[in-house]
Amino acid sequence: MHGDEAVGRELLLHLIEYLVTSDGRDPEITNLINSTRIHIMPSMNPDGFEAVLKPDCFYNKGRENSNFYDLNRNFPDAFEFNTVPRQPETVAVMKWLNTETFVLSANLHGGALVASYPFDNGVPATGTLYSRSLTPDDDVFQYLARTYASRNPDMRKRNPCRTKIEFPGGIVNGYFWYPLKGGMQDYNYIWAQCFEITLELSCCKYPRKEKLPSFWNENKDSLIDYIKQVHIGVKGQIFDQNGTPLPNVTVEVQDRKHVCPYRTNKFGEYYLLLLPGVYVIEVTVPGHNPHLTEVTIPPKSQNFSALKKDILLPFTGQLDHIPESDPLCPIIPLYRDLQGHSAATKPSLFLFLVTLFHILFK
Repeated sequence: MHGDEAVGRELLLHLIEYLVTSDGRDPEITNLINSTRIHIMPSMNPDGFEAVLKPDCFYNKGRENSNFYDLNRNFPDAFEFNTVPRQPETVAVMKWLNTETFVLSANLHGGALVASYPFDNGVPATGTLYSRSLTPDDDVFQYLARTYASRNPDMRKRNPCRTKIEFPGGIVNGYFWYPLKGGMQDYNYIWAQCFEITLELSCCKYPRKEKLPSFWNENKDSLIDYIKQVHIGVKGQIFDQNGTPLPNVTVEVQDRKHVCPYRTNKFGEYYLLLLPGVYVIEVTVPGHNPHLTEVTIPPKSQNFSALKKDILLPFTGQLDHIPESDPLCPIIPLYRDLQGHSAATKPSLFLFLVTLFHILFK
């Protein structure tokens, strides 16, 4: 989890203290810590935070780094070229994302009260003709956003900040709210295989210090509940017939494939966030036909663990050399030339609405 503005940074510091002091005392928090890698970055833009000499409720001079660039417009974009010079903080985070198998994340901001989910940018193929931009995992993202908003007493109101736009249930699609290029939310999902949402946690960007403790009380349950969601869906390892873990092979769910296919890490591990239901997992190894496995995700995760499903590929002989390639797709606008509309982007009379601080989970 990561946050830059006053509320997000304060919440993350409180979260660290709460997790550390509850470990070994609170059984639920102890089990969560023992089963989850939790990475917390209280501030991605420390120079910007320190630059705020006169706090303002509606304008935050500290939005930019010391080079006067907005870091949340500085990441590669999957929909159009982002020619803004890449900043040191952005490069450091991108490298960090390659060091771990991050699965779930959130970033914290101020200026509104809403949980925003991808995409922030888009093309007609993702639904922009209908004023939205949806991922292949839109059901999961709405569920994640609603999970957070539903535990925050103010966020779940339609318009707690009394602005021109209302947020039913406290959630909104990023593109529908306002399109932006170069955001971290889209980058994480597409190139880091990490589901990320954006948490706007206060109507005032820089509230008075005496109000900060109340934000912790309003967000504590939401933060803990959100961390738990890393354990939904299915996880496991991919092996060849000799029991050797296979890195860098494609593991996708049929009917929700990503523009940059999700792959196993160096240990042959895969993680797929999914809601309860029946799915077909498609494993693809170069030179072989796709291997299909049906899985049923139960209604509730078990003991802080997603469904465990290891897959043994029926290939004769050991796969000695799977081509070594960058596990990330090329850093180019992958969606730029994509044609057509997925089922998720087409208009419907009914939309099933199931619904960070930058925090990253595994």
